[in-house]
Amino acid sequence: MTDDAVFRALADASRRQLLDSLHARNGQTLQELCGGLDMSRQAVAKHLAVLEDANLVTTLKQGREKLHYINPVPIAGIAQRWIAKYEHQRLDLLAALKRTLEGEDNAE
Repeated sequence: MTDDAVFRALADASRRQLLDSLHARNGQTLQELCGGLDMSRQAVAKHLAVLEDANLVTTLKQGREKLHYINPVPIAGIAQRWIAKYEHQRLDLLAALKRTLEGEDNAE
């Protein structure tokens, strides 16, 4: 699974809305997911297929129903690779600022 597939899946507002809905209540059927959106059942199904292809959503058959679950692992991978490395730099700068303001840099 590539980051590109995850970014493409997350690029669409409707797909992000579906992920938000699953985050709020995991294990929803297609019908339940359609309830909160202003789009056709077929459009929601296509968006879910893109999310599944990006491994952001997994499904489980329960009787005649197909339940959809969010898979946060690819998003965590994106956060670690593309966000966390920038966060470390910011935290290092804040730590240096704290040391300067508290006069620790002058004591050396």
